[in-house]
Amino acid sequence: MYLQCGKFRLPLAHPLIMGVVNLTPDSFSDAGKFATPQAAVAQAHRLCDEGADIIDIGGESTRPGASGVTLEAERRRVLPVLEQLAAGPVPVSVDTQKPALMRDAIAAGASMINDINALLAPGAIAAVAASDVALCLMHKQGTPASMQVDPHYDDVVAEVLAFLSQRAEAVRAAGVAAERIVIDPGFGFGKTLEHNLELLRRLERFAAAGPAVLAGISRKSMLGRLTGRAVEERVYASVAAALIAAQKGARILRVHDVAATRDAIAVWRAVQGENL
Repeated sequence: MYLQCGKFRLPLAHPLIMGVVNLTPDSFSDAGKFATPQAAVAQAHRLCDEGADIIDIGGESTRPGASGVTLEAERRRVLPVLEQLAAGPVPVSVDTQKPALMRDAIAAGASMINDINALLAPGAIAAVAASDVALCLMHKQGTPASMQVDPHYDDVVAEVLAFLSQRAEAVRAAGVAAERIVIDPGFGFGKTLEHNLELLRRLERFAAAGPAVLAGISRKSMLGRLTGRAVEERVYASVAAALIAAQKGARILRVHDVAATRDAIAVWRAVQGENL
């Protein structure tokens, strides 16, 4: 099993680590430390040195309560960084909901489009279908501005899985190969703490659905609720959540703390008897 990710063909025999670089001044996880191109590129190189398999960059905050940004503002944040990273040794993923930026990013060398809106925007599937980039389809309920206002499900696992299966089928119907598709349950995107825990408990159901599963739990508020710790103090909880996700079948772990996560995965793989 592998992920076709632009010019890269990534084996999925063991979990890949996606290192996050937020380019926004209002990022929940790093308070805008990487909002300049120079700082963002330096952080991306640092995460590669720590062992990241993919770098994920994004120019629009999607934390709970966040407002959207214009296409031009997002372009100004993303494209200068992407242009400096695209020729590097690992694929670069661009986190965006905007079809126009998807097209720009692919032209500039992005290997993956990571869309919290699951390519639902008009023209989004057409913007990416003819390329060879990987596509991550995420579930959310509501919008970032309102998604944490009383989210409700009758069966969170069944409903999220049904949505992602439908979106994956829509993308396949547009001619996208299965090897390019990734699904993400969207931890924290319109979910209560119990919803998030139930998705993690039963993540193997998503892994059994076919597409590779991405789990993005790193530093999120659910971990703050469980531990009482501030964002910058959630490394241990984030690593624990990533390890549980890997054990339950996640093939991509989207994290801020690459080195710590890689060490935990290395120990787990050794215990499993894998060749490292």
